[in-house]
Amino acid sequence: MHVALTGATGFLGLRLLRRLLDAHRSVTVLAHAGSGDALHRITRFFEVTGAPEAFIARLPDRLRVVESDLALPRLGLPARTFQELADSLDAIWHSAGSINLEGDLPELRRTNVEGTRRVLELAASGRGSPVVHHVSTAFVAGARRDGVAYEDELDDTGGFENAYERSKYEAELLVHAWSRKHGRPVLVLRPSILVTDLPPHPELPSHPLQVVERILRDARRAAASPAPYSGAPASGDFAGPRPRVRTVGHPHGRLNLLQVEHAAEVMVRLAGLRPSGGVDTYHVVHDRDVPVPVVVALLERLVPIAIDLVAAKPERPSALEALIDFYPGVTAYLAHRRRFDATRVRVRLGPSAVSAPVGLDHLWSGLAPQDRPLPAPPATADPHDRLLTGRPPGRLTS
Repeated sequence: MHVALTGATGFLGLRLLRRLLDAHRSVTVLAHAGSGDALHRITRFFEVTGAPEAFIARLPDRLRVVESDLALPRLGLPARTFQELADSLDAIWHSAGSINLEGDLPELRRTNVEGTRRVLELAASGRGSPVVHHVSTAFVAGARRDGVAYEDELDDTGGFENAYERSKYEAELLVHAWSRKHGRPVLVLRPSILVTDLPPHPELPSHPLQVVERILRDARRAAASPAPYSGAPASGDFAGPRPRVRTVGHPHGRLNLLQVEHAAEVMVRLAGLRPSGGVDTYHVVHDRDVPVPVVVALLERLVPIAIDLVAAKPERPSALEALIDFYPGVTAYLAHRRRFDATRVRVRLGPSAVSAPVGLDHLWSGLAPQDRPLPAPPATADPHDRLLTGRPPGRLTS
């Protein structure tokens, strides 16, 4: 099969590329024009992550890099090049996209919606009928914070936590419309929050949770008077006491975090199944959610703040609380108790779809340098909370 992949240099895309190279002799990488040497970045990923030397040496022969622009008609390619590419494909994996939780809707639509439209145009332009594999997100379920989100659901009645979720929802609508128009099968893969225990490295894509860490650190620095204080000492590049932050959340909330390496394996295996002929949607999620207090514990160890989960926004927020609340698409997930149903994946793949546990140690390993040990919990943490995996603080105030 002749397979093309967008987003091959991204956090998930690199893992997908490895799995695709295990299954196919070669892969065409649709790299963003002007973004740099895609082959070099791909090679460095495999070198840093310890891939066999023989595998790395064959990459130039197994990868065809086509510089393209998903924002432009024909991917910004000359007409002849575009047609030759379209005629040659048996499968297209669309993994490129923006996961910017801070982005505005027009910006995210340009990348996530229009980019999807261009990939679908490519799939419809050739002599053959390449199968489209579209990487979406489980969070197209939107702002409904309780209950169960099912794989066949796709509606906006509950609204969305942020523009990112809406843009991915709109991209899925495009996929469904395209499938109906052309009578072609599409595989929609909805991963949850992807994580890794691979330590950070300057030549590797950023861990998705590093975005949250950066937002909290920037807010911590910018807040002139972060009151009230917990009295616990801060650490690292922050002087003075650890500020206490009240944010809306649920002490029994949960988030679905899945190892990116396992997600890529599951996705490629699902792509090998016989399609129904329409849109087949799968939740690529962990079978066990991570308690919100574990996520809180992680954030408190990454950034010197003390987090209190509250039932409603404070009427008189501190400067730091106001800054963090400026990015509601980030902290909103601390109030989630929703579960993602993945029955279809479990039925099709069986026990092999089950993931290894994701705990605080695993999350810390993927976010902190190797020489930075997991610090002790804040001095104000409730000792009873140590009973939970990951020893989270889990405070709830009103």
